[in-house]
Amino acid sequence: MSPRKVWRPWGVFAWLAGILFALPVLWMVLTSFHSESDAATNPPSLFAPLTLSGYEEFFGASSGVSPWPPLINSASASIGSTVLVLLLAIPAAYALSIKPVRKWSDVLFFFLSTKMLPVVAGTLPIYLFAQFSGLLDNISFLTVLYTSMNLPIAVWLMRSFLAEVPVEMLEAAALDGAGLITTLRRVVAPVAMPGIAATSLICFIFSWNELLFARVLTGVVAGTAPVFLTSFVTSQGLFLAKVCAAATVISLPVLAAGFAAQDKLVQGLSLGAVK
Repeated sequence: MSPRKVWRPWGVFAWLAGILFALPVLWMVLTSFHSESDAATNPPSLFAPLTLSGYEEFFGASSGVSPWPPLINSASASIGSTVLVLLLAIPAAYALSIKPVRKWSDVLFFFLSTKMLPVVAGTLPIYLFAQFSGLLDNISFLTVLYTSMNLPIAVWLMRSFLAEVPVEMLEAAALDGAGLITTLRRVVAPVAMPGIAATSLICFIFSWNELLFARVLTGVVAGTAPVFLTSFVTSQGLFLAKVCAAATVISLPVLAAGFAAQDKLVQGLSLGAVK
């Protein structure tokens, strides 16, 4: 039996698993094009008439509430924190991999140990600090908070990526008189670009989807897209079609970023993160 025939069942299994994971998302998108009465039927109506009323409601057709401020806040906090994470994580990972410090494994464990604390356990101290400092409902504080949350995992990922950079390239750059900043910008960054893209996408997704701190620390001014999404769940009931339409729109930036970086994401994940 040829190797192709042996592995064909695994290919079918992979397709089935992919369809299974994508099915809830596809169902969400389909429900977003249904009316509220059709979306609330039990069992769900698969061939119900399609309408854009859910999207019209999301963009404030009847309520007049615009979703753009929360979307802009989410974009500002996610992009800003991702940039800050990369500016801090790349030099730290460089010191832990290419120019290793003593007991670098202990340093990495310390970074990862900060992620072991449940997020809920840190909510009250952070809230009290923000209240005392006058930083409640402030998107800049949320950006710094997301940076601190994503920095440990970014350093851990970038360390494995930068470990793949050939030492000979660094030695050649040093012989040419390149300093640290020049080496990072012209030698390390181009070689580790797939890893940087993968780390950036992961940090962006984590920041964009974060709800707990955004819910607790923001109000009217700095509310993010996930907080705005929860506003559709009211005491009057759950407006399923409107929630699905809102979730679809809010998911688009993450999907667009994933499609744009999919080539480098696959290269980056196979470069060192899963080795």
